[in-house]
Amino acid sequence: MDIRDVVHGVIQIENHELPILDSHFFQRLRQIRQTGFAENSYPGSTHNRYIHSLGALQTITQTFESIFAQLKNRSPQAWMRFRALSRFAAMLHDIGHGPLSHTTEFAMPQVGQLKVPGQKKNSNRKATHEDYTVKILLDSELTPILTKATAPFGFTPLHIASVIEPHLDPQDNFFTETIDGETIDFRPILHQLISSELDADRMDYLRRDSFYAGVTYGDFDFRWVVSNLCAHVKEGRCYLALKHRALYAFEDFLLSRFNMFLMVYLHHKTVVYDEMLARYLNDPSCDYQLPSNIEQYLEFTDAHLYAHLAKSSNPWAKRIIDKTPYRMLLETHSGIPSSEAAQVQQDRLYKKVIENLKSKKLDYIATTSTGELSKYFGKPEHPIFVRYDNLYSAPSYIPIQKCTALFTQYPNHRSISRIFVSPEDYSKVANDGRTETILFE
Repeated sequence: MDIRDVVHGVIQIENHELPILDSHFFQRLRQIRQTGFAENSYPGSTHNRYIHSLGALQTITQTFESIFAQLKNRSPQAWMRFRALSRFAAMLHDIGHGPLSHTTEFAMPQVGQLKVPGQKKNSNRKATHEDYTVKILLDSELTPILTKATAPFGFTPLHIASVIEPHLDPQDNFFTETIDGETIDFRPILHQLISSELDADRMDYLRRDSFYAGVTYGDFDFRWVVSNLCAHVKEGRCYLALKHRALYAFEDFLLSRFNMFLMVYLHHKTVVYDEMLARYLNDPSCDYQLPSNIEQYLEFTDAHLYAHLAKSSNPWAKRIIDKTPYRMLLETHSGIPSSEAAQVQQDRLYKKVIENLKSKKLDYIATTSTGELSKYFGKPEHPIFVRYDNLYSAPSYIPIQKCTALFTQYPNHRSISRIFVSPEDYSKVANDGRTETILFE
């Protein structure tokens, strides 16, 4: 079966994957927005988790085939198993997302209530969409369908979940293969293909979200990066690697993601809608809660959430439905201007505005959003290597964070602090700070 896609062209779904594609759990992703409230600032950004998941499937197929075709003396049987496993993992990695994607994780129950197989008991933290994903894979109506689809390849839903969630125990040696007398664990690289600094998930959503938002920040040299991916075996474990000639394309990829966060995902309109929904979900009058019953969870889509908000008399719910969000009064960026003295002035201005609002007894929303270049500074659990080829010696492999200046020259975090007030109060305070000139030198 072929599916047409604006990013990849044609995505081929293989016959054993069709029952998963047609399942209620996967079809539900059609009704989950990929970028939450981003459509309020980028009206074209209305695409869903369904097509992103298929895009991730197509991307991981290309990355897998590029890497594993280079392995010498590889087992054809292992190739088929790992390829099928990777495709299932990419297809299902977002199956647990709640309405508006990340936005409603405020409303998730305690993780212990989900009773996720393999999950530690008596955890006090809230569940995440990753917890719901593992629950759906291992203990839902999808599980027997998935078990039947994976049986011909010799793996189970637990092996798929183990690739998505690295702390699960697969309970066997499925991921190990012996090549030229060396026993190699391929689980690290299979996990990296779905979740790492250079994974199929990011390589699809950056290009896709950029396209639908109508911006170019998410563009990078996709084909060059994929064609230069390879593998590195260290101490019996196989890791993701990149040939050195694509290192600059990798740097561009990192910056593309960084800029997408700052310009699209953390846009002030998206942030204020997220905050208003959070206020509603934390309000004593709110009766919206994502269920721990995984079959009931099927009903909780974007449309279900908006229908609930439309019936509510809560002022935060009404603002979301009526499109009357709080207005931004002040925005400051860490590192802009770059001097320490200027940063002190910015912080002082921020505090002064809040004190002014408090003195007038006006309600406000204060937020700090953080964009980061990378989550993999230091020594990651699953390192990525750069392969340097030399005519006079064997290739050398160096951890990627030691091969690019971005990790040291670029700030790890950039924080955007904002203050929002109601539209009704905006005119009362909008000019309060303009009588004083602030010079950033």
